[in-house]
Amino acid sequence: MTDSSVERALEILCNGGLVAIPTETVYGLAGDASNEAAVRRIFAAKGRPAEHPLIVHVAAAGQLGDWAATVPPTAAVLADTCWPGPLTLLVPKAAHVLPVVTGGRETVGIRVPAHPLTTELLSRFGGGLAAPSANRFGKVSPTTAAHVVADLGSRVDYVLDGGACSVGVESTIVDCTTTPPQILRPGGIGSEEISALLEGALADADGPSRAPGMLASHYAPNAHVVLVETAQEAAAIAASSSGGWILDRSDNLVAYAHCLYAELRSADERGVHTIIAVMPPAIGLGHAIRDRLTKAAAH
Repeated sequence: MTDSSVERALEILCNGGLVAIPTETVYGLAGDASNEAAVRRIFAAKGRPAEHPLIVHVAAAGQLGDWAATVPPTAAVLADTCWPGPLTLLVPKAAHVLPVVTGGRETVGIRVPAHPLTTELLSRFGGGLAAPSANRFGKVSPTTAAHVVADLGSRVDYVLDGGACSVGVESTIVDCTTTPPQILRPGGIGSEEISALLEGALADADGPSRAPGMLASHYAPNAHVVLVETAQEAAAIAASSSGGWILDRSDNLVAYAHCLYAELRSADERGVHTIIAVMPPAIGLGHAIRDRLTKAAAH
């Protein structure tokens, strides 16, 4: 893509339109976070429940204070060390943050994505872009521009094509308003790394849903997803059933995360009835992959 594509995306966003933006995690459906009409269009395009909050994307860590009423010390540490990158920080929202962005909550999720096209776009835009994944709500997230077009079609005004997403699963969400901080959604940065940076323990999500990806069923293909812990279990189920397809990249967590959503989409395109997914070990990116597969299987 060229500077002209970023210019076109910028023009649309400044006029209240919606642009699919590439990030290192998945493609986002972006609109001006300060424009209530644009944000409501995001919910309508996705079929997303109004109480389900959005993440605000900004160009640099220095903008965290523009969107937070206060910056908790844990948020400051993580912003300084992990941004740009696949990490979202939940912080107390500033007074100007629209309730439609936060689902009426007093907290807001902020992230600095790591993709050169979107970094340029955000820098030139100056403000924040509210951007959930660019797909129909509850379905498999998009990791290419073609996935966005297939899911949303004319519901999105422009797709900024930045190639395939390098990480392939959504950002880790850390609630920095609790003590200790809580991992609300495992993602592109492992809980082990976050715990080491904070030099303290983290807690699992507790309390009401207050961030994207916290619902029990999400990221779901049309196919039925069966979860197993070993390749041997997968082979046994596949041998005893018709149409079962095995998904197993558990020996390489980076590759598993990178291809996960593309593989789920491919299975649907090929009419696979049952996906037999081998769960990766619960370390690093494995936490995020296990989370996505568990929620896909709950559909």
